[in-house]
Amino acid sequence: VCTHRVRSCSSIRFIKSKYVCVFDKSALKFSHQQRLFRTSPVSCGQIVQFKLSDIGEGITEVTVKEWYIKEGDSVSQFDSICEVQSDKASVTITSRYDGVIRKLHYSIDDIAFVGKPLVDIEIDASKGVAPEEDVVETPPMSHDEHTHQEIKGHKTLATPAVRRLAMENNIKLSEVVGTGKDNRILKEDILNYLAKQTGAILPPSPKAEIVPPMRKTEAVPAAPKDKARRIPVPVSRPIAFSGKDKTEPVTGFQKAMVKTMSAALKIPHFGYSDEIDLTQLVQLREELKPLAEIRGVKLSFMPFFIKAASLGLLQYPILNASLDENCQNVTYKASHNIGVAMDTEQGLIVPNVKNVQVCSVFDIAVELNRLQSLGSAGQLGTSDLTGGTFTLSNIGTIGGTYAKPVILPPEVAIGALGKIQVLPRFNGKGEVFKAQIMNVSWSADHRIIDGATMARFSNLWKSYLENPASMLLDLK
Repeated sequence: VCTHRVRSCSSIRFIKSKYVCVFDKSALKFSHQQRLFRTSPVSCGQIVQFKLSDIGEGITEVTVKEWYIKEGDSVSQFDSICEVQSDKASVTITSRYDGVIRKLHYSIDDIAFVGKPLVDIEIDASKGVAPEEDVVETPPMSHDEHTHQEIKGHKTLATPAVRRLAMENNIKLSEVVGTGKDNRILKEDILNYLAKQTGAILPPSPKAEIVPPMRKTEAVPAAPKDKARRIPVPVSRPIAFSGKDKTEPVTGFQKAMVKTMSAALKIPHFGYSDEIDLTQLVQLREELKPLAEIRGVKLSFMPFFIKAASLGLLQYPILNASLDENCQNVTYKASHNIGVAMDTEQGLIVPNVKNVQVCSVFDIAVELNRLQSLGSAGQLGTSDLTGGTFTLSNIGTIGGTYAKPVILPPEVAIGALGKIQVLPRFNGKGEVFKAQIMNVSWSADHRIIDGATMARFSNLWKSYLENPASMLLDLK
C-alpha cells in the first residue's frame, strides 16, 4: 500500500517512506465514519513502449540481428538492448529507461520499422518517464521515440541531437571527452571540441601509440611473403548438398547493393584504362614502412593512391561532384571524402576517408588502419560509410588486372586498381628493365564528364605515382 495522504490515525509508524506503513489494530476498529487515509493498490509499474527512433540517412527499416536481453530482464539506462543492421551499417540500440523488459516485438532477422515499438519496458511510475537532462538536448519528438544509440564498437553516451551535431561536423564521438553524467557527451563538449580546432572543421587524426621498432630481420623478407600470399588458396568451407532449392531474403549490405546498382544502371558509364609504373613508389614505400611501423601504423600503397587522387581532384573538381536527379545542377564538393571498397564477410562495403585534401599520407594510413579494423569486425558506423565523393576499388588485393567499376551514386567517378606485377619494360635508352606495373580502370558519368577530362586526370594521377617526389610540391 502506498500512502499518499494521512488525515487521522491514532498510531502510525513508518518503516519506509512512501511505500510501507505499519499501524495498530486499533486503527482498524476506529468507529468514526471517517476515512483514515487515501490509498492506492500496489502498482506493477508503468509500461512504456520503447520505439525505434530515426537512425538517419533516410533509413526507415532495419533488420534485428541480435538481442542482448530477454523478457523479464532488468535493464538500466544505456544498457545494450539489441543490434540492428540497416543497409548502411550495424547499430547497437541502448535503453533509455531503468526497468524490466516485458515484451520483445521482433524476433531475430525480423524487419523493424522506425517509429514502431521495439520493446515494452516496465518502469517505476514514481520516477517519471525520463530524466530532464534528456529532454533538453532532444530534438522535438515524444519521450517514447527518443533513444540512445551507439555505433557498435564505440561506447559513447550522447543524445541523437548531439550525435547529429557531431556527424554534421565530421567529428568522431570517440575522440570527444564527455563532461556529463557517466562521461556522457554534451552539446557543450562538441562545441568546445570545435573551438580547439584550427582552420576548417575536420575530423581529428587518431594518435597512434608508439611501439617498439620491428627487427630488421622481420622487415627485409617482405617481398617473398607478399608473393606467397598471391597464390590462390581454396576456401575450406564445408559444402552441403541438400538436394533442395533454398530461398533467402535480400537483407543488409546486399539490399544496399541492389538499391545502389539499380540507381547506377541509369548512369551512362565512360571507361578509361592505363598502366602505371610504380617502381619508384615501391622503393619509397619500403623505405617508409619501418618508420610507420615505429608509429604503430601499417603503411600500404593505398594512402599514396588516395592522396594522389585528391591532388588530381584539386585540378579537376568535376570528378568530385554530384549531379541532381533532374540533371539540372552540378554540386562541386568542397571535401575530398574518398571511399575505399573493402571485401568483408558481410559483403562489399565502401567506407571513406574524410577530408583527404588536408590530410598527409600518414594521416590517411592511420585512418585506413582504423576503417579496415572496424570493417573486418563488422563494426563500421554510418558516418564511416556515408558522405563519399570519389571512390577507389583495389581489386588487385584479390587478383586481376583490369575491371569495369560501377559508379556509386551520387558520385560521378570511380577507379579500380589492378594487382602490381613485375614486367619487362624499356627505358629511354632502349634497355630492358624490371618494372612494377599496375593497371587502373576508370569509370565516369558521361553526362557531365568527357573522355578528355578523365584522361587528363588519370595522367596527372599517374605522374604523381610514377614520380612520388613530385607530390611534395602540391602537398598541403
